[in-house]
Amino acid sequence: MSRSVKKGPYVDEKLMKKVMKQKDIGSNEPIKTWSRSCTIAPEFVSHTFMIHNGKIFHKLFVTDDMVGHKLGEFALTRTFKAHGGMKKKETPHG
Repeated sequence: MSRSVKKGPYVDEKLMKKVMKQKDIGSNEPIKTWSRSCTIAPEFVSHTFMIHNGKIFHKLFVTDDMVGHKLGEFALTRTFKAHGGMKKKETPHG
């Protein structure tokens, strides 16, 4: 379900302050965040984030195409191992 248009997009205030501070300094260091539900704002473009997926941090460089999406969309929480598939059948020799 989407957020109300009246409320506007959710952008974490602490994260926005960190981005603005980094712009003033001119630093390229990744910003660590646990805020997966935060919407990517235009100010985030060309910044690197470390997004927590519940176990590890995934590195993400934000581009123009990502604006409007959530940070959590780019740090998957589930690891795909593989489907069952066909196993090699044993054949008796002789």
